[in-house]
Amino acid sequence: MALIDLFTGPRLGFLPLLTLGPTFASVSGSVRRTAAIGVLALAVCVPLALFHNRQFSTQNLLTLVTIFAVTGAGMLAAHLRIRRELELANVRMVAETAQRVLLRPVPRSAGDLRIALSYTSATAEARIGGDLYEVVTTPGGVRLLIGDVQGKGLDAVETAAWVLGAFREAAYDEPELAGVGDRLEISLARHLGGEKFVTAILAEVDGTGITLLNFGHPAPLVVRGDGTITPVDPDIEAPPLGLASLAASAPKPQRIPFQDGDQILLYTDGVIEARDHARAFYPLGERATLLAGATDPQEALDELRADLLRHVGGPVLDDVAMLLLRRQQ
Repeated sequence: MALIDLFTGPRLGFLPLLTLGPTFASVSGSVRRTAAIGVLALAVCVPLALFHNRQFSTQNLLTLVTIFAVTGAGMLAAHLRIRRELELANVRMVAETAQRVLLRPVPRSAGDLRIALSYTSATAEARIGGDLYEVVTTPGGVRLLIGDVQGKGLDAVETAAWVLGAFREAAYDEPELAGVGDRLEISLARHLGGEKFVTAILAEVDGTGITLLNFGHPAPLVVRGDGTITPVDPDIEAPPLGLASLAASAPKPQRIPFQDGDQILLYTDGVIEARDHARAFYPLGERATLLAGATDPQEALDELRADLLRHVGGPVLDDVAMLLLRRQQ
C-alpha cells in the first residue's frame, strides 16, 4: 500500500488504507502484535506524508488519528478475543473432565461381546449433554444402560450423574434387572422435581440371550448375522423413569435371543429425530445396513455416525449417543 501511494502520488490517497493493518492483526494476532502493526502503519504514514509535502493537510491528520484510533480499538478487540478463547478453553476442559467422570470409557470387549460407542454433543462449547450410557460387567453377565435426560444444560448433567451413580451401584447389587430399574426409580424420585423424567433402556446380556427393560425409550435395533434388521418394541409401553406414578404397572423384562454374529444398536432420540435441510428425519432403519458388513463394530458405528452427519448437513441439534454390541466368538 505504501509503494502504491509512493508511485501514484497524493492524488489518489491510498494512505487511509493503512488502517487495515491493525484491523486484520486484531482478528488473529495478540495485543502486542496489533500494537506493533499500528506503530508500523504510523511509521509508514508519516514519511510518505512528508515526501508528498502533505504532513499538515486535513486528510493526513485525519489518517493519523484514524490509524491511532483503529489500533487502540484493535488492541481492545484482540484482548477481548483472547480472553474469550481462554474462557472457552476452560469450559471445554471442565466439560471433558466432567465427561470422564460421568461418562467413563466403556470396555471394548467383555467375554464374547464386542462393544462400540459413539457420542456427539449438540453443545458447541462443551462435549457433554443430557444423554448417558454405561456398561458394567457383573458375575451374572454384562449390564448396560442408555438414557436421555429431559432438558439440557447443567440440570440435565446433574440428573445424568444421579442416574449413572444409581445404576453403577445397583448393577452389582441387584440379582434381577427389574430390581435395577426399581433402584433407579427410587433414586430419581428423591432428586427429581416437577415433571422431569429420563427415558432409558436397561439391558443384560448373558450366554443365551439379552434381556431388555424399556422405560419410554426408542426401541433398539437387532441386526442378525444374516443381515435381518428388526426393531425390538416393548411388549407393554412404560413411562420414563421419574414418572412411575403414571403407570398402572411396572415395565416387564423382554427376553430376545442373541446369537453369534448378532448385533444390537441402542441409541437416543437424537438419532431418529435428526433432520436434513428438507426436514426429513434420518432413516435409521434403512441406514442400519451399514452395521452389517464391517468386521470391527467401532468402524461400523463410526460409519453410521458419519452417515448421520451427512444427512444433517451440519451440527446436530440434539445430543446423539449410540451403543453397539456384537456377539462374536
